[in-house]
Amino acid sequence: MKKKFTNRSLHRDFAYFYFGLIIIFSFSGIILNHRQDWYPMDYTYESEEITMTIPEDASKLNDKEYLASVSKTWTENTFDGNRLRGDQLRIYFKDNAIADIDVKTGKGVLEYKRKVPFVGHSMYLHKTTNKFWIWYSDIFGAAMLLIAITGILIPMGKHGFKQRGWKLAIAGMLFPLIFLFLLA
Repeated sequence: MKKKFTNRSLHRDFAYFYFGLIIIFSFSGIILNHRQDWYPMDYTYESEEITMTIPEDASKLNDKEYLASVSKTWTENTFDGNRLRGDQLRIYFKDNAIADIDVKTGKGVLEYKRKVPFVGHSMYLHKTTNKFWIWYSDIFGAAMLLIAITGILIPMGKHGFKQRGWKLAIAGMLFPLIFLFLLA
């Protein structure tokens, strides 16, 4: 029996092929929306209080060599960078360690972090800059357009796109546009 190529079969096959990626992207996207409350890319598994002698010369708080030498008293992890915002100094180390220090008091916390298995790793799909993955994501985006377009063309009659579907489609497009203009 010869299979007939239809809009319904195209929609179905693309949806089947991208099912796993749709689930993972959706799940990790929801988590990224709430990263202020819970950020599974990193969770603290060990922390310790630290003290830093604040130098008289405040410019040393941005001196990478100075910070690398001072931080050797707290951790064996290699210094990776720093950020100074107001009275808060954050020092980054390789292997997911971070020190947050109040530059007025010199008191701080050194945290060692790990990724939440699977969930933390799946968030890389949204954040990676790997060229192969960017191309694959672009193809996925085009496939999502194809799935959406073929999906709206499947129903016929009084529940079809010509009768009522176009109204819902416009409402669905207006909703994110309203938020975009309100937030911009």
